[in-house]
Amino acid sequence: MDSALADLAQAQVDGRSHAGARIVDVVAAALNWDDAYCRRVAGYYEQAPLSDFDAALADRYREFQRETLEHFRLVSEAGIEVRPWRGPGQPYRTSAELRAAVRETGVLHVYLTSTAHGPGTGRTGHPMAEPSGVVAGGAPLCHNDIFRAVHDVFGHVLSGSGFSPRGEFRASFCHLSMYSEPVHPVLFTEQIAQICWYFYGPHAARRRYPEQKVFAFPAAYVEEFRALFTLEQVT
Repeated sequence: MDSALADLAQAQVDGRSHAGARIVDVVAAALNWDDAYCRRVAGYYEQAPLSDFDAALADRYREFQRETLEHFRLVSEAGIEVRPWRGPGQPYRTSAELRAAVRETGVLHVYLTSTAHGPGTGRTGHPMAEPSGVVAGGAPLCHNDIFRAVHDVFGHVLSGSGFSPRGEFRASFCHLSMYSEPVHPVLFTEQIAQICWYFYGPHAARRRYPEQKVFAFPAAYVEEFRALFTLEQVT
């Protein structure tokens, strides 16, 4: 675990009105894997409407955007520069390669949403497709680009987790702890549910990004996700 990143993440958690678990305990948590749960999440995402957008959901997404931008500023504070990836293919083949590159160079390459992220992200009205106001390497970043960057840093780099389903769950659990409770249902839709659909959905054999939907996952699924992890206090 990167202690400097852990300190920044902990300060974010401690700054909320309701303090959460210690980051070191979150990173060390034991995961009780459940394939059936993943299939249920994938099935719910598959049958969910393309958009369930209303004023309450708009508020959740605005808060999600705001907090994610806060995390992005912490990435900069950690001395990590985010640059758009313009090379062929993905910038990193494995999470170990990602972590090593960030540690050695202080640069995180992000595969832009405009390059590929599944149908629907670029359509009018998708909150994560809206411009974030951040420009990196001459490229304007949308909110989904910002989220990709902070997920890589405060998910994969901080927790040391891989790109497998289990690794993505661990990375998501780590990063989820930095967000306020009202944000969790939409973060779940944007990250955890899509991971489940990618690996366990109807097109898992062909491995393609899911249709980008706009809705808040039911709280029961979020609670069940958290219950898969057992926190063990690190001394």
